[in-house]
Amino acid sequence: MQAPTLEELAPDGHDLARDPYPVYAALRAKGPVHRVLVPGSGECWLVVTRDAARAALTDPRLRNDIRHSSSWRTDGGHALGRNMLQSDPPLHTRLRGLVAKHFTPGRIAALRPGIEAVAAELLAALPRQGTADLVGGYALPLPITVICDLLGVPVTDRSAFHDWSNELVMPTSPQAAASAAAELTGYLTELTARKAGAPDGTLLSDLAADASGLTAEELLGMAFLLLVAGHETTVNLISGTLHALLADPEQLALLRADVSLAPAAVEESLRYNSPVHASAFRFAAEPLDLADTHIRAGDAVQVSLAAASRDPHHFPDPDRFDITRRTPGHAAFGHGLHHCLGAPLARAEAAIALRLLMEQRRTMTFATDPAHLTWRTSTLLRGLTELPVNFRQVR
Repeated sequence: MQAPTLEELAPDGHDLARDPYPVYAALRAKGPVHRVLVPGSGECWLVVTRDAARAALTDPRLRNDIRHSSSWRTDGGHALGRNMLQSDPPLHTRLRGLVAKHFTPGRIAALRPGIEAVAAELLAALPRQGTADLVGGYALPLPITVICDLLGVPVTDRSAFHDWSNELVMPTSPQAAASAAAELTGYLTELTARKAGAPDGTLLSDLAADASGLTAEELLGMAFLLLVAGHETTVNLISGTLHALLADPEQLALLRADVSLAPAAVEESLRYNSPVHASAFRFAAEPLDLADTHIRAGDAVQVSLAAASRDPHHFPDPDRFDITRRTPGHAAFGHGLHHCLGAPLARAEAAIALRLLMEQRRTMTFATDPAHLTWRTSTLLRGLTELPVNFRQVR
């Protein structure tokens, strides 16, 4: 008997993309691990509690390499090259080690003035009174500009790059995703080759110039992962945080009264509205038991980071957005070996974006009924397509 999809587990008429949390809560109440069908990917074991999530994310028997899947037939699981997200030690250790030094808190601190300058420039282009889309005008271009500057993607190529990236992480059709993958592969192959021949001091240039560091396939995978993960998730984090604040005027007033709470607001948003909704699939290299559930060798396992971060056993009143919350341990950046490498950068970008917006736009409200906003979802991500707001000047 085929396992149900999350959509089939939702109550009739419920919009799962807009609010998946009641479905996660119902699953948690029944147990930590459930068999579900992921459209386009097949059946997997979905982990929905925090303790089981942390156990799954640190169990060495659960591997990220798709070749441990019982359904694997070709090497097509590596969409663009070989990358950290789809590999295990020792390959993962080597790949991560080549770029980890570029994402330390110290390196991110050095990037902060540049991030602030980009955010300020974007804010200056937004009206001080009237309507603006905070996704297209702010939450999206900020992380795209930052990661593309860091890696060395030319300004003229960034719009096309984002279109390809968005299609891959939230595909509109299998044909469109395949086309985007082919175009992005060609683009990144040409870009890295150009940088290897003419180093310019950017991160991709450094990686391409180090002949001993990466194979051509690994360089392609690294470029793809850093560029896509470096902005798609942060777009969702910034816009999701703003959405949560606009939906709760009391929390918005708290932040306006004390903008030093911006990092805390971002941290609560990571817990409350996980921009990365679920982990990449992991595959059992051997039979194992996870939270009293037997997993067969070759079975796929996915951790719902969103469900784990609202586990009431660890987060009191988990469905309430509270920027003064001091309960640590959300799962938004994962856990263990694959804990998000870009977490310091994402936190810095979101906190800076939030602080400057609060300082420069004192009055801000939804410009449309929030129930009518569109949320795009994929196997891994969930985020707003747009966030129209009204600005009003305060005399």
